[in-house]
Amino acid sequence: MSNTDHHREKFLTAMRNVANSVTIVTTDGPAGKSGATVSSFCSVSADPPTVLVCLNTESRTADFVEQNARFAVNVLPENTQALAEIFAGLTEIHEDDRFEHGDWYSDASNMPLLNNATGFSCKVIEKVTSSSHHIFIGQIVGLTVGTDNPLLYMNQRFLKIT
Repeated sequence: MSNTDHHREKFLTAMRNVANSVTIVTTDGPAGKSGATVSSFCSVSADPPTVLVCLNTESRTADFVEQNARFAVNVLPENTQALAEIFAGLTEIHEDDRFEHGDWYSDASNMPLLNNATGFSCKVIEKVTSSSHHIFIGQIVGLTVGTDNPLLYMNQRFLKIT
């Protein structure tokens, strides 16, 4: 094993020990509707309110977010593991049929949001490409606050807050 491969494996092992909220990043607009399960999401600033998401450069959702110049982040409630798996592509459900699962609605900015999830609707203000991912920075244009605990992901499994 090369030194680079060793560092990569050690990095992946370390990152598995970092717990994250499970989110589905969605978009809708001229390019179409798309969504993907994502764990790389965080706040950037409160002044103005901004967040960032990381999407694989090869993903349809990244392409659609770039073209639509908008996205939403849905922080999944803890009872939505099956939906997270659908939007992660871990089931037989085709990408075009994902939104047939879950209780979705469109907000004022036409972003797909999941009922009962904490949702951040954003307009893209910057895109940075780093290695295999696009980092989209979005300014908040709409916000909903869910009431359930979030679904978590760590060490290759879904977890609930106890």
